[in-house]
Amino acid sequence: MFLNVQTQQKIEEYQEKLKAIGALSKLFSESDKPYIQYRIAENIFCDVFGAENLARADGAYDAVINKCGIGIKTFVLNGSSKVEKVAEFNADSSILRTLRGLDLANRLADLRNERILVADRTYDIHKRVYHIIGRDKGVIKIFEDNYDLIDKESIEIIDDSAVALKFKDALNEYNFNHSKSVLMKRFTVPNNCKSIDIDIINDPITILRNAIANPRVQVENINTYIEPTNQITQNELTPGEDYIILPLYSAKRKAKGHSHIVPEKSQLNQWNAGGRARNYGEVYIPIPVEIKDLDFLPPREEPFTLVIPSGEEFSAKVCQENGKALMTNPNNALSNWMLRDILNLKEGELLTYNKLIEIGYDSVKITKTPDNKFYIDFTKLDEYELFLEEI
Repeated sequence: MFLNVQTQQKIEEYQEKLKAIGALSKLFSESDKPYIQYRIAENIFCDVFGAENLARADGAYDAVINKCGIGIKTFVLNGSSKVEKVAEFNADSSILRTLRGLDLANRLADLRNERILVADRTYDIHKRVYHIIGRDKGVIKIFEDNYDLIDKESIEIIDDSAVALKFKDALNEYNFNHSKSVLMKRFTVPNNCKSIDIDIINDPITILRNAIANPRVQVENINTYIEPTNQITQNELTPGEDYIILPLYSAKRKAKGHSHIVPEKSQLNQWNAGGRARNYGEVYIPIPVEIKDLDFLPPREEPFTLVIPSGEEFSAKVCQENGKALMTNPNNALSNWMLRDILNLKEGELLTYNKLIEIGYDSVKITKTPDNKFYIDFTKLDEYELFLEEI
């Protein structure tokens, strides 16, 4: 587990910062259970333990440190356990609705496991854990839980109704809601969890006003918890200025009312085009005209640094007529990373939109930082269309 290898000093610092935020709960809620917004929980964790914050990626993990993928969850406790969402399968809902019982459980296991394994390959993860911040009456309980693949060989059906499928494997219990296409997992509070008593302040606004009015009063800078300066978080980014979304499919075809498709002879399947002999490394990520018009990326043929999630840096540039392609130099750096290492495709195997649905990502997010580097991350299904609405 992650906390077991941390110093007592770091753990105490972490607990004190959670305690400070929990004390301000009445800024947001009248409940007697501390309120800690999930982004703040992620930011405190990353700030204290020096983890890389993956908020920009919106993937299977919220943070990564020393090749350990960490899912950070904060939720209200009402007993010794709680069932909480761990995955959504909206894009697969039409198929999942046709399945029941063990067939459905096995399909969910395949989808869930593939998404975890893709994240493992993306961030070079060797171990994983759930880090839980449970909020109960006047207290915060910190504990960890295994972040496991679903073991198909040991699946047992607990209950199969019109509303939900409940099943378990040798390690965990799951609940799948048919109408919402949401998979949930039961998290059990261990007896040895770390418990922090929280004194919720009745009038936090007055205390904050006094602190601001009196500079001699030493208070922790709350912005440190909300937006750490050394992390890139979703809340502080402006679409079109700080980041763009590029589809891994034909956005032009989608705009004409057709279904999503990855062209068989261009884009990430460019290696399959005719006309001359080609190698399997010939690929590019399409840059739709709506994105090109934002002038977010450097001018055509001007090299820039593209950083993949593992931290490796590629030399990249905008290429081809009308600047329609994002490519790397050498070109096979992109194909080796995206098609071989992450998507696990063999040379000569076409990328299809069904494959993208299977892994839960159909776009990439490119974030620009002040040091003029560009960071690329996979992002969830339909994110490109949502991005166009925002800009």
